[in-house]
Amino acid sequence: MSYGSIEWLPLTLGLTIVGVLLSYLTYRRRGLRPAMMVTAWSLLPIAAYLTGATEMLWKIGAAIGKFGTDFVFSPEKWAGIGVTGLAVALFLAAGGRVRRRASREARKAARADRDKAEAEGASAAPALGKSRTTPGTQILPTERQRVPVDRASAATSAKGSRKAAVPDDDDLKDIEDILRKRGI
Repeated sequence: MSYGSIEWLPLTLGLTIVGVLLSYLTYRRRGLRPAMMVTAWSLLPIAAYLTGATEMLWKIGAAIGKFGTDFVFSPEKWAGIGVTGLAVALFLAAGGRVRRRASREARKAARADRDKAEAEGASAAPALGKSRTTPGTQILPTERQRVPVDRASAATSAKGSRKAAVPDDDDLKDIEDILRKRGI
């Protein structure tokens, strides 16, 4: 079937009329905005006919159909797909090697900085920006400093500490009141 063997004006006009009728039903059931969307979609077939886009769309569809039928039965095209897959796999493998090498070098540089700092007797981590790591990375300290704990507040009972503690924030007080009203 060719493009010229179909009467496009009655077909596109019929699709537009059906779409306008559906937009009226949509207006009755869902409202103005959805009806306007359906009307917009229903005007596209007649607009395609008037601008000559139906012939272009027909040719595109015919070309895709021909490609599909030629592709399914052609061993040469299947071999091309296999070669394309191999090329994509090689691209992915090569890109991964570069990233791994960069992270390996960054770990070696960080280890060298750490060993150098230990050899000099410094217990602190190197200053930010002075290490030889990749941009955007930083070396975090490995030791945590201890914070003294107030034992007197820990020794009080849970119920007593709730009543004794005065919240600094008004929002926390509001939340506490709501929880108390709910019995939580």
